[in-house]
Amino acid sequence: MSTAPELGGLLRTERAPSGGRELYVRHARKDGRSVAILRAVDHGDSCVVEAEVFPEVGEPLRPGPYTFADARQATVFMTEAVEALMYLGCDVHAQ
Repeated sequence: MSTAPELGGLLRTERAPSGGRELYVRHARKDGRSVAILRAVDHGDSCVVEAEVFPEVGEPLRPGPYTFADARQATVFMTEAVEALMYLGCDVHAQ
């Protein structure tokens, strides 16, 4: 599939498991352990950010999904979430 136009260097195009077009995925780790995976998915009429959070003990949590009118709004949310994770000492990488 071709690459989508860039939005702050974050957009890429793939088919998302939940339907829609996956824009980007960010994986946060701390001390080598997965902390969270954030995924932005464009559904055409909205953009959804899906989250998977991995507590130290127990099953993964799936808060949200967080629905936005467009990719720009979802990108602002993702950027702030990534900055918060980095502030808390996580290494965050594109997946």
